[in-house]
Amino acid sequence: MATKKTSSGSTPKAKTTVKRKMKRTMDEYKHHKLKSGRSGKKVKSRKQAIAIGLSEARRAGADIPKRKGAKKKASKRKTSKKT
Repeated sequence: MATKKTSSGSTPKAKTTVKRKMKRTMDEYKHHKLKSGRSGKKVKSRKQAIAIGLSEARRAGADIPKRKGAKKKASKRKTSKKT
């Protein structure tokens, strides 16, 4: 019998981890207290705030796949550098 493929973050623990991290991150963003990593500048973009929340959830152990477009951009950069 084939094993059932689970979707990313389907376990209850992973879902609660993602919810908790995203809620905290978005609350900080709304109150203008969210800062980026090394530079420490305040985050102004909503998309960047979401990326930070997902990154923190990944570090906490949630099974979240990376963005699909990331591979395409990386391959285009390599080909452009060669020429």
